[in-house]
Amino acid sequence: MKRKAFISYHTPTLRTSFRPSYGYLLGGFLALVLSLSACRDILEPPPVDLLVDELVLNDASDVEPVRLGLYNAFRGMGSPMIIAGSFTADFIQHNGTFTVYNELGNKQITATNPAAEALWGGIYNTIYIANFIEERINDVPGVTEAARKQILAEARFLRGYANFIGTYTFGDIPKVTTTDIATNRNIPKDSRADILQSVLADYTAALPDLPITNGNKTIAKTYATQNAVRAALARYYLYQQEWANAEKTATEIINTKLQTLPASYADVIFQEYDDETILEVAYANNSSDDPGTSTFGLNNILVGRREVIPANSYILTMRETNAGERSQTIAFDPLNQGGNDNGWSVVKYGTPDEANNNITIFRLAEQYLIRAEARARQGRIVGVNGAQADINVLRTRAKAPAASITNQENALLTIEKERVYELSFEGHRWYDLKRTGRIQAVMSAFSPNWNAKFELWPIPQSELQRNKALAGGQNPGY
Repeated sequence: MKRKAFISYHTPTLRTSFRPSYGYLLGGFLALVLSLSACRDILEPPPVDLLVDELVLNDASDVEPVRLGLYNAFRGMGSPMIIAGSFTADFIQHNGTFTVYNELGNKQITATNPAAEALWGGIYNTIYIANFIEERINDVPGVTEAARKQILAEARFLRGYANFIGTYTFGDIPKVTTTDIATNRNIPKDSRADILQSVLADYTAALPDLPITNGNKTIAKTYATQNAVRAALARYYLYQQEWANAEKTATEIINTKLQTLPASYADVIFQEYDDETILEVAYANNSSDDPGTSTFGLNNILVGRREVIPANSYILTMRETNAGERSQTIAFDPLNQGGNDNGWSVVKYGTPDEANNNITIFRLAEQYLIRAEARARQGRIVGVNGAQADINVLRTRAKAPAASITNQENALLTIEKERVYELSFEGHRWYDLKRTGRIQAVMSAFSPNWNAKFELWPIPQSELQRNKALAGGQNPGY
């Protein structure tokens, strides 16, 4: 089995050292730069407030460590994003002892849920370091213009993506635009519309200054490229129902041919840095950094402890003929079966010794699905430029029967199912159901505990206590 390469930004991760808060952003950044701690306990250490004004980015030699810090902060969003998008919806049932997953599996989410706190912290860690770069990079001597443009573009892209995930997860959120401590301790919510305007501005500014590719396959897929920004834009336009722009942007990515679909879907499940990946979050083998060894490690949750298992209804969906090879996302072991345990596990994320630990952010198959939906929404169902053609590209790869679609309604339901087959446990389902207006129908049928308030995650209670401007601003129902 293929072994994974060790990526240069595998330094101790911010997401595991401090509580997520605005003070945590500052203390976490200092911890990253000084590599003071590799603590893996997400829940215990208190937030730390420290000034970092001129600590780094004094000269050109400081630029690369700060750049790596930016990607490390972004990496802290990885597992919590998958948990939000896949565990909040109808893919899982609880099977363990951790309260965090009991709440998610049984649809009884609270404002003290640690996954919500971890994602909030990862989002604002990323935003803070991006702001740090934006504020200082132009004053650093000895940095080439090309390097300055690229790191600033990377910062803007990742800040935009963090804000995008933040507003679609939590709703109205604070828009953090500075590293000033006093300001960041007292920032009220901003509207989703305003947040999304800033997302689009960041993506647009980043695109021209990023490379087309980043050299070898490993580096190319773990650092931002133009196609990574285009993929984020395509998803942005899809969520915003800008169908023509979504189709156009997805087509641009497909036409570059920089990414191709592997012949077998098994490569998507069991390999890292496959030909399809546009951007992925990388982890090191056999170390405390690996997501399989942490509280929010996907392999630990899904295979090791099996805190959650595939829901029975999801298993039936994935065993449909139309899923084809994509059914390999889950596996059955009779030794696990008994009581409420159906014996099934999600195997899309491997053990610390295997070559499928990385978390995919964007890949080519999503672009075909975005284009298919955009075309269907515009009434183009069949023909070479219709939704059916894009669906059948993925059906062919999965060795599944070709789709035959007769009308727009049928096309949209087929695409919704295709997104389950193709993208399940990559963090899309909850967001998909919300953006298509299908969440109440689907989730009410799935769980008697479902409540409309779960269309948003709660703002972490710890943040409401730390940020005076958020007092009384919890999301409805929590």
